[in-house]
Amino acid sequence: MALGLARAGANVVITAARGRHEIEAVADEAKTSQAGLVRGGIVRGLTADVTSEGDGLRVVSEAVREFGSIHILVNNAGRGMRFVSENFLDTPTKFWQTDPAVWRMIVDTNVNGPFLMARAVVPHMLKQHWGRIINISMNYETMRRGGFAPYGPSKAALESETVIWAQDLAGTGVTVNSLLPGGVTDTGMVPDDIAPEVRRRLLSPEIIVHPLLWLVSEMADDVTGARLVASLWDSSLPPAQAAEKARDTSVSIVPAR
Repeated sequence: MALGLARAGANVVITAARGRHEIEAVADEAKTSQAGLVRGGIVRGLTADVTSEGDGLRVVSEAVREFGSIHILVNNAGRGMRFVSENFLDTPTKFWQTDPAVWRMIVDTNVNGPFLMARAVVPHMLKQHWGRIINISMNYETMRRGGFAPYGPSKAALESETVIWAQDLAGTGVTVNSLLPGGVTDTGMVPDDIAPEVRRRLLSPEIIVHPLLWLVSEMADDVTGARLVASLWDSSLPPAQAAEKARDTSVSIVPAR
């Protein structure tokens, strides 16, 4: 997502809660891949934990100081079932067997983190009468899957946050939508030792870029409180039609104006 936004011309700040190696690698890849591009944006990496109110405010402050304003927030930071058990795909952990400290950490990151980041950026977006908040979600089936607590409940809460925030911000020019890959995706949330034949069936993270770019564009000015499934996006269609095909129709769109 960071690389896709940068290729589209956006200046991007990416964060990591602990080690900087991943965000530094993304920033380096952005420089390499954008060599010769006229509109390529800058990618900056910052160490920050979304569960810290102070870290969130610092990230927003540094972004505004360097780039002048903030137009887009992608709430992608998340902690998953690997913190409960490395074998979560094969041997589900019952909810009462989960370490309470791990439960709190996952909920704090996946529910409170998006709130703290959105709370930090919204005042800037309201002043400019334009902004995009994208909450990265997951399939409803995974939210209800046995052995997937607290990850499933945390993302269900994020879906509720999305719809409520969209209503709170209706008419301001700031929209809030959720975006999900549409299946198990080849990211760091998947165990390293997963069988090769299983890994080959995983979705590529790149599928989320096209619907993300549409949601943050002016074409989506009137779309808020919606839920888009990236695996249903058809790039052969015009963007508006692709978005309609990818939209979860069980979710009602909140009028933005």
